[in-house]
Amino acid sequence: MELNASFGLALKRLRSHKKLTQEDFSSISSRTYLSTLERGLKSPTLEKIDQLAEILGVHPITMLAEAYLIKDMAADCESLLERLRSELDSLPTR
Repeated sequence: MELNASFGLALKRLRSHKKLTQEDFSSISSRTYLSTLERGLKSPTLEKIDQLAEILGVHPITMLAEAYLIKDMAADCESLLERLRSELDSLPTR
């Protein structure tokens, strides 16, 4: 599955899980734009991902992690988290 499609499915799953409608995002986006994101037809900016995550009540990385877990169906959450932790730990101190 392509990354845009994976992100769209992750967005739709999170929105449904939180029992939100596309209209609930009207303060940051039109229903039409949200629909194109959910169908994987457009790619959101980092700023838009941050805004979507705020309305969903999740961290933006949660949205991206879910998208990558959908994209790579062989991956599991624990191994993804371990990889992220290892890569972040190897970066210079913040």
